[in-house]
Amino acid sequence: MLKEFKEFITGGNVIEFAVAVIMAGAIGAVVKGFVSNIVMPIVGLFTGGVSLADQKYVLSEAVIDAAGKVATPENAITYGAWIDTIINLIIVGFVMFMIVKAYNKTKKKEEPAPEAPKGPSQEDLLAEIRDLLAKK
Repeated sequence: MLKEFKEFITGGNVIEFAVAVIMAGAIGAVVKGFVSNIVMPIVGLFTGGVSLADQKYVLSEAVIDAAGKVATPENAITYGAWIDTIINLIIVGFVMFMIVKAYNKTKKKEEPAPEAPKGPSQEDLLAEIRDLLAKK
């Protein structure tokens, strides 16, 4: 069982998958930083300096007690963070598309297998059978 596990772990597919998962996590972090730190401030510039990631629709305000502590937290729909996530998804999807496209260009193109030599047609075979039967 240990030998089978070793063969499984050292197999190419598992290692390639592990590398892909690690790279996807790294690319995701880079893209999230790009969107949050570069794209969203530019979007905020066009929305009058408002940070879109902080936009929300408050359903119920936070309740603060006499001591100044939050007794009940605010209940809000944070649609700005959701828009930020959608932009992340689009950019990650595009980056992954470009990586797969570049990878597919580097793969060796398989040469088509040579076509099998054609034998006699059905009509030729039937004519041959007819001729053999006629000789008998």
